[in-house]
Amino acid sequence: MSLQNNNENVRNLILYFQVHQPKRFKPVKFFDIGADGTLYDDFVNQSVVERVASSCYLPTNALLLKLIKKHPEIKVCFSISGVALDQFAEYTPEVIDSFKALADTGNVEFLGETYFHSLASLMNGHEFEIQVLKHAELIENLFGRRPTFFRNTELIYNNEIGKRAALLGFEGVITDGVQQILKNNRNAHQVYEHPEHSELKILLRDYILSDDIAFRFFEHGVRLTPEKYMKWINDISPDDKIVTIGMDYETFGEHQKKESGIHDFLKKLLKNIATSDCHRLMTPTEAVRNIQASGKLNAEKTVSWADHERDLSAWLGNDMQKDAFDSLGKIEREVKALNDSEITRQWRLLQTSDHFYYMSTKQGSDGSVHNYFSHYPSPYEAFINYMNVLTDFTCKIEKHRKLAKQKKAKKITKALRELAHA
Repeated sequence: MSLQNNNENVRNLILYFQVHQPKRFKPVKFFDIGADGTLYDDFVNQSVVERVASSCYLPTNALLLKLIKKHPEIKVCFSISGVALDQFAEYTPEVIDSFKALADTGNVEFLGETYFHSLASLMNGHEFEIQVLKHAELIENLFGRRPTFFRNTELIYNNEIGKRAALLGFEGVITDGVQQILKNNRNAHQVYEHPEHSELKILLRDYILSDDIAFRFFEHGVRLTPEKYMKWINDISPDDKIVTIGMDYETFGEHQKKESGIHDFLKKLLKNIATSDCHRLMTPTEAVRNIQASGKLNAEKTVSWADHERDLSAWLGNDMQKDAFDSLGKIEREVKALNDSEITRQWRLLQTSDHFYYMSTKQGSDGSVHNYFSHYPSPYEAFINYMNVLTDFTCKIEKHRKLAKQKKAKKITKALRELAHA
């Protein structure tokens, strides 16, 4: 994949959008445990998916499709969780059709990630690899091309995760351009490579420019304008090779409502970039194939794009979160010993990062963001409900194990009877 215009003075830009909807649990009381009821609030999940499809996915996809057809210079990338795609297929199949229409333009790249938007990269064993390959297969089946670029859940990244992505065959990863991994006067506007696997390239999100849209679009009664935003982009040093801007796709119409002017902002911004001789939109794979890495990036500490700390504390920052995550990991062997696809799927759904995010007890602005996304009255109720759900799930495991033993005993008894009559 080569670029015709290799003007060194052109600012290269990547626009990355994350699409995800978790499957939310229904309230599970202590006396509900073991009652064989569904664990998910299907009414709430359907309502949320249909609402966000109407406010964000469908109108924003339609806007992008129209803009790309008029301005072929526009290129963007998406990372869509398997959990979200499954719910689209069930509740709003027209959303999948709209993403397929974008894929057909050839100007949209779909990234790989964990199927269940999970914390599998923090678990022992090969669960991470299984989920990433499962997601890659889904993306290829839906959009006709296997992902070549990777984005881990919530941009969680370290050297080991990069190594695992490289061994899975990915050409690159996106993570956050945080100070913990930017040393020796480096910045987020370069292509880097893994310290041991030089074939794996690393792109870093400019979290300030990204959050200017996602969180500060309408602040103190003042709305961000495309002209002001373009000025901020132009203020970046011409020596910088690539600027990666990434955010939740739900920013456009759901988190920032239509009435705020967010869609008009996106439309004007993309048109300004597309018609400018000084800017070029690229996909991540296109970027790392055409821009030389400026050096190796050593990420010994684990980083993410969440909260001010930009580490794992959004999901594993308190004892409740750690207890829940550890309890989930302890039953892996029992789950997989059953060799039951639906039980394994349910266990993987329990890994979705949102469940742990709801348990955060952080205060201040970070706490406000956690509360905004959570459907629980408090993090403590989120923890209690999760543990009740997990306990109910372990009851299901025990029932399946007993049934499996009974079936095995019946087979043995039948075989012995057949031998006796032989």
